[in-house]
Amino acid sequence: MAKAALAEAAMGGDPAARKTEERQAGTFAELAAEYIERHAKRNKRSWKEDERRIRKNLLPLFGPRPAKKVSRADLRRLLEDIIRRPAPMEANQTHALVRKIYNWAIAQDLVERSPCRGLPRPSKTRQRHHVLTEDDIRKFWDALVYESAVVAGALKLRLLTAQRGGETMTMRWIDVDLRAGWWTIPGERTKNGLPHRVPLTDLMIEILRRLESSDSIWVFPSPTCAGHLRTTQKAIERIRRRAGIELRGHDLRRTAASFMTSMGTPRLVVAKILNHVETGVTAVYDRHSYDREKRDALDAWSIRLGKILGASRLL
Repeated sequence: MAKAALAEAAMGGDPAARKTEERQAGTFAELAAEYIERHAKRNKRSWKEDERRIRKNLLPLFGPRPAKKVSRADLRRLLEDIIRRPAPMEANQTHALVRKIYNWAIAQDLVERSPCRGLPRPSKTRQRHHVLTEDDIRKFWDALVYESAVVAGALKLRLLTAQRGGETMTMRWIDVDLRAGWWTIPGERTKNGLPHRVPLTDLMIEILRRLESSDSIWVFPSPTCAGHLRTTQKAIERIRRRAGIELRGHDLRRTAASFMTSMGTPRLVVAKILNHVETGVTAVYDRHSYDREKRDALDAWSIRLGKILGASRLL
């Protein structure tokens, strides 16, 4: 093999370049599959979302094409088509995913360039600030009567605890201590990878107790499979139409945080409830758990919510 390589070099060939070429990915579909198996599944809890976006947005156009032949112009046309759906944020996410795929592939010597190079994000990201008013909260809560107990419970807990939708829907009974009043979210299911303790108020505990008859390990089991509830998006769309309010899932978390700060809860305590990542010297030296402060804040928010809704509406 060494003699053959030396002979090829003597004739003007480049064995190293040929070897690199042989290692390079074939079609875009093959490259995307390698990215999912070798990188996304190992490093991203949201790898299924990458897989969905690849299947829906990228494979129809780029699937059979050689990965190294996907050009910047090709990608720009694809992103412009997504924007025209209209889905500008989906276009941004697709752009970011293609960049990740090709940056990973370049590091693995599978391709030599990225079609994202020199191509800016297709749409400006607009930060959403919508918070439900007291009247919106009443309409939202009343509309939950028409949803299943599992969906209604999950959405109520999202508003009461200010936790993320994915963390709420993956709540397990083993993570909940109803007697002591704590919900512990394991690090593998939190956004920052750190375990998070959420105080459970009396109202939260009562909502959970009404779901205890389930035989599932999940507090919010899926109605269609053996796992947990996967999404509440369709329910939120129904509630939005039924209640006549503007509503997205993350608005529930934002609303709870906004009400707590308006009631005088320090922003640091709200950040602890939201499980936001701290940086700087404070993050290194402040080892206080803030359990008491978090409980006081969520107790106050539950009482405020009870006053907004009225006792007859709470459960």
